Amino acid sequence: MLLEMKVPSPGESISEVEVADWLVEDGDYVEKDQSIAEIDSDKATLELPAEESGTIKIVVESGETVAVGDVVCIIDTSAKGTVKAAKQTATESPQAPKKTTGKSDMKGAKTTPLAKSIIEQHDVSPNSISSNADKIKKEDVLSSLEEVKIDGPRGTGRKKMSALRRKIASRLVAVKNETAMLTTFNEVDITAIFEIRKKYKETFKEKHEVGLGFMSFFTKAVTTALMEFKDVNAMIDGRDVIHHNYADIGIAVSAPKGLMVPVLRNAELMSFVQVEQEIKRLAIKAREGKITIEEMLGGTFTITNGGVFGSMLSTPIINPPQSAILGMHNIVERPMAIDGKVAIRPIMYVALSYDHRIVDGRESVGFLCRVKECLEDPTTHLLDGDVKKSLGI
Repeated sequence: MLLEMKVPSPGESISEVEVADWLVEDGDYVEKDQSIAEIDSDKATLELPAEESGTIKIVVESGETVAVGDVVCIIDTSAKGTVKAAKQTATESPQAPKKTTGKSDMKGAKTTPLAKSIIEQHDVSPNSISSNADKIKKEDVLSSLEEVKIDGPRGTGRKKMSALRRKIASRLVAVKNETAMLTTFNEVDITAIFEIRKKYKETFKEKHEVGLGFMSFFTKAVTTALMEFKDVNAMIDGRDVIHHNYADIGIAVSAPKGLMVPVLRNAELMSFVQVEQEIKRLAIKAREGKITIEEMLGGTFTITNGGVFGSMLSTPIINPPQSAILGMHNIVERPMAIDGKVAIRPIMYVALSYDHRIVDGRESVGFLCRVKECLEDPTTHLLDGDVKKSLGI
């Protein structure tokens, strides 16, 4: 029996996807539920599992854009065979040996249409392309172009933007054009958080099997402030403003496929342990390319941490339709005036970008000052005066 595998709907409002990469070769035997391809939508990269066991015939090349419901491969369910070792993807750790780098003679070898197009575009000889199969594919050509600097030291490279990257680019431009975005800044003395982490982080990790990071303090500070400054936790819908009585916090994560923003649902109800555990779970899924669209939808506010890359100061861009985003930055020891004396303190600059159509200056500055207050005295404002109890240790 021949089973036509069609592109499933990755989520509401998504009409087309891009076949980012096939994880199997044409003619391979696959088992039911085995991941056979990576599918890029404008919201996430998802894996496509085989619906039945059998021999696969690929009908859509890597890199092609197809509509939801289109046939991408055919599985002959009457065939029997053995599953080959899984093809390594960019998000996996390099455990398996890569393709041979020797220049094998590919004269007379078959070439996929996409690979042929790239060969013609760059005027590359098929004989110079290495492959571990009897067919030259897109990735073989791109790999050869990486190895051979065909244009010398001033050469250029060309790579098609993924559907996700194109969507991110479109959204970022739309935010700049469609919102009245402003940014307000402040500085936070992280001394108290340093002291708490130094004293309790080992015990916290031993008991809960997760680290006590800065993100849980910032998440709890943000949720506290959001409950007091309602406009910062709102969105525009036509002529109406929708206020949320809950805080779904998006945490920006850098992943191989681009920036992902998984969401912590009802973060205002979470404990420090729950925040750290959920952030870890979602970050791992995002970096492994296994995050689902549902786990990235519906945030009411976003936190982004450029400090992990060394950023001192930035103006983060709002994640629509949200009305604000908080930017964290690196922590640097700076001289500060404390009670009339100069002291060296660990300081972080924080930035709140907000949509001035909803949030006015008083609200934005008040919100950021409240976040600062919570972070500089977390025992009082975030830990209910009992650090050990609040941390569950």
